[in-house]
Amino acid sequence: MSVNKEKYIQACKEKIKLEAEALLRVAEQVDGSYTQAIEAILGCKGRLIVTGLGKTGHVGKKIAASFASLGVPAYFVHSCESLHGDLGMITGEDVVIMISNSGKSSEILNMLPSLKIIGAKTISITKDKLSPLGKSTDISILCDSGDEIGCYGLPPTTSAIAALAVGDALATVTSEMIGFTKEDYAVRHPGGALGQKLIKEYNEKVNRT
Repeated sequence: MSVNKEKYIQACKEKIKLEAEALLRVAEQVDGSYTQAIEAILGCKGRLIVTGLGKTGHVGKKIAASFASLGVPAYFVHSCESLHGDLGMITGEDVVIMISNSGKSSEILNMLPSLKIIGAKTISITKDKLSPLGKSTDISILCDSGDEIGCYGLPPTTSAIAALAVGDALATVTSEMIGFTKEDYAVRHPGGALGQKLIKEYNEKVNRT
C-alpha cells in the first residue's frame, strides 16, 4: 500500500508540474494583443461580457466574476443560450471576450454575425490565431498551452488553466489601471471575512477624521 501511495503522490506532482510548464509557455506568448484587449475594456462604455461553453464556459464564469469583483461590470453569457435569445443581453457598447481552445466551436462561431450587427467589440482567446474564431474577432489573444494532461490528452486541463490565467491577468491589470482600491474591494465583498475586515478598517478611518 505504501508503494502505491508514493506512486500516486509522484504522479500528482508530475501533473501539477506539467500544468505549471503550460502556464510558462503561455506567458511567453503575451504580446500586443493583451494591450489592445485591456485598452478596449478600459474604453468600454457598456459592460464586459464573457462567453464560452463546456469547460471554457466554467472558466468564463470565473473570469467574469473576477472582473466584476475587481471593479469592471461584467457577466457571463453561455454561448448556446445566446443563440436562443440571450444575445439580446448584449449591446453595441459592450466588449465580448469569447473563449474557445480550438477556435472552431460552432456555437460560439454562430454568435459572430449577430455580434457584428449589434456592434460589440470582440476579443477571442484561442490556441490558434488563425482559427475561424481567431481570425473573426477584433482582437485575438493566443493561448496555446500545448498538450492536455490525462486520458490521452483528451479532456480540457492545461488549456482550461491557461485560459483562466489569461483572464486573471487581464482582470487584475485592468483593475490596477482604473485605480481599484482595498476599500472598493470591500464594498463588493461585504459577506466575506476579508470584506468585513476591510469595511471595519474603513469605518474606523472615517470616524478618526
